[in-house]
Amino acid sequence: MEFLKKHYEKVLLGVVLVGLTVGAATLPIMISSERQAEVDKTNEIIQKAPRPLEALNLKPTEELIARANGRVGLDLATSNRVFNSMPWQKRPDGSIFKVQPGNTGPEALMIQKITPLFTRISLDAISPSDTGVRYVIGVEREAAAVLANRRKKQYSATLNQKNDSFAVREVKGAPDNPTELILELNDTNERISLTREKRFEREDGYTADLRYEPERKSWTAVRNGAGGPGTPPITIEGEAYIVVAINKSEVVLSAKSNNKKTVITYKPGS
Repeated sequence: MEFLKKHYEKVLLGVVLVGLTVGAATLPIMISSERQAEVDKTNEIIQKAPRPLEALNLKPTEELIARANGRVGLDLATSNRVFNSMPWQKRPDGSIFKVQPGNTGPEALMIQKITPLFTRISLDAISPSDTGVRYVIGVEREAAAVLANRRKKQYSATLNQKNDSFAVREVKGAPDNPTELILELNDTNERISLTREKRFEREDGYTADLRYEPERKSWTAVRNGAGGPGTPPITIEGEAYIVVAINKSEVVLSAKSNNKKTVITYKPGS
């Protein structure tokens, strides 16, 4: 006790020095721990996983785009009578009818009948003579453009003798009583067969019977070229037309003023 009384200042100073030494030794550990704590807190705040974004609602935008791409149909022709008046037309008999697409002009022309035109070739007679056997062969061309050429024309022909229509190329059987003649046609170089009982037929054109009801007009046996020079006029609603083609299912008209073509389809029984 006496020692402590004499040297307590030194003992106290030694204890303080020991404490300071321990504190100094533990200070780096404490600093490192504090730094790590701050880093952990910083990472917890900054690197926190964000909450997923809600899905975008694109439906209103898509509806607007669809409306912008769509067409808006305004019927100003059939239902609207403010800007589009309803035209009517009077027939020659005084009756009136509403003018609509397809019921006036060449589009309203009706084909009542289409008739085929044939080229017919027949063996009409056999004429034996001192100079040989001659064959009387008739040729009828219904589609000829000139009326005189449509009548039946007879040719007196011998084997391999060529005329303006054909040549007899072969005689089968007895010359004065053949079972068959083989002819070669000039226009097509086609070879055809003729007997007394069987003639040759070929469709070479058509005629058409036409009717335009709004003006109560009719045209009978119209041929290709009708309405042109030398033929009766085809006038519809004051416009002149020419028939430029006829086949078994349609008639084609051409306006004289502008060459506009109109195809009329044949509907049998309509």
